[in-house]
Amino acid sequence: MASDTQTRPLSDHQTTRSEPVGELVQRASQQLTELVRAELRLAQAEMKEKGKRYGKGGGLFGGAGLVGFLMLQALVATAIAALAVPLPVWAAALIVTAVLGVIAAVMALTGKKQVSRAAPPKPQQAIENVKADVAEIKESAHR
Repeated sequence: MASDTQTRPLSDHQTTRSEPVGELVQRASQQLTELVRAELRLAQAEMKEKGKRYGKGGGLFGGAGLVGFLMLQALVATAIAALAVPLPVWAAALIVTAVLGVIAAVMALTGKKQVSRAAPPKPQQAIENVKADVAEIKESAHR
């Protein structure tokens, strides 16, 4: 009659002890390589997203500058119209100037918001993951 110890499969812990050290080192090396590659892909994706936000914010700042320049041109036209013609003409020019000013302000605030959402320009999530991975590896090595 066979005993229970002969028919029971070995646990994972017992199996690991019977594996050659070379295989364990090779597997650990492979897993570490895969982990590093995954973290690099994450960092790349995160930096790409932040770059898009900086680009969008910069474009909106540029648009705000252009509309602000148009606002100044309208202001000059307003001053000329105010000197040359009675109230209705310069009032119309002043309304156009105010509308352009509001557009410039909205674009500038939107651009600032986009740039602040992209800051800081480093892959925060990837850095935190790498720190956690290093801590886990150190902890495993001490066992």
